[in-house]
Order: sequence, then structure tokens, then C-alpha cells
Amino acid sequence: MEKVLPPIPAKRYFTIGEVGDLCGVKPHVLRYWEQEFTQLRPMKRRGNRRYYQHHEVLMIRRIRDLLYEQGFTISGARNKMQEILHSERERKNTGEIQLDGVEVIEMGDAGLNDFKDSQLDRPYESISDHLQFVRRELFEIRDLLSLSL
Repeated sequence: MEKVLPPIPAKRYFTIGEVGDLCGVKPHVLRYWEQEFTQLRPMKRRGNRRYYQHHEVLMIRRIRDLLYEQGFTISGARNKMQEILHSERERKNTGEIQLDGVEVIEMGDAGLNDFKDSQLDRPYESISDHLQFVRRELFEIRDLLSLSL
């Protein structure tokens, strides 16, 4: 039975205890997963204290789902995570991006009747094109912000 996890608060850094609570795993499990999943690299500060960022919390939730809900082995989950990260990189490079941790609701132009093309700063073929442009811009902003940490 799937355990409902609490929402992730809007914070920049999370301690290992907070991440354990948010992801439903104990801190020693998180430390072990760091050894097994090379993509998982929390920042370490004074006294080797770990500080996780939002994207790492999402990654831990994915790992947890693969291991506990879908029944993958550590090796299988490691391979699946590499596949997922590779496909996300490909989607990002081709412009088919999604914001991590945010469900994107796909809706046709008919679902956006109140939104007029005349309100747009640039001419677009459709509202979907405009939304795609906005998503790309948001992704670029997120990448810039992550560089300034």
C-alpha cells in the first residue's frame, strides 16, 4: 500500500532528518543511497552535515518509489534512475521540458478560452506554443538560480 508523503516545503536546503520525514525513510538509508546512486550528492558543510536541495528530495522520492513501491532491486533502481535522468536531459534539450515535481496538466487550446492571443507580447501560432515558451523560460530561470547557490 502506497504511503502518502507530505508536501515538500518551499525551502532552499533540508537536513537529513527533514528529508527522512519528507520521504518516509530513515537517515541511515539516505546515507546508504548516496553510496549507491551517484546522482544523489547533497551538499556537506560543517562536521560533514548534509544539506539537500529540492531536486534531491524529489530524486529520493523517485528512488523510494522504485525500491519500495515498484519492487526494483538497488541495481535495477540505479539503472532506471540513469534512464530517467537521460530521458529528462533529452526532453530538456529538445524543448519538451517539465518542471520537476510539478504535475503539468496538458490541455488543448479549447481549455483556455479566457486567454486571448492578443494579450501575448509575441505572436504565437497557438496558446500551446506560448505555454511551451513560458515553460522554457521558467526552466532557464530555475537553472540560473541554482547556479547562484
